[in-house]
Amino acid sequence: MYLHVGNNKSIREKNIIGIFDTDNASMSPQTRKYLVDAEKEGMLEAASNEIPKSFIVYSDKESDFADRGKFKICFSQLSSSALLGRIKNLNS
Repeated sequence: MYLHVGNNKSIREKNIIGIFDTDNASMSPQTRKYLVDAEKEGMLEAASNEIPKSFIVYSDKESDFADRGKFKICFSQLSSSALLGRIKNLNS
């Protein structure tokens, strides 16, 4: 199953590692550093040009996270609660 995260961007549900609220998560200096480093490495993408409300960390490999260096981050204009609601609807 795929989770639609906005503007024609879908991520395979089994590859999702976490869904985070942008406002709450970015308060931590460690998270901000992680996001800055990920941007430098070209791991960030946006599902929309709008201000992001959440971000999804996911594996871009089909190998069940065997290669831990291949994570990507996708910013979404949808809230983390809306994305979690979509996942629940997929699984029911």
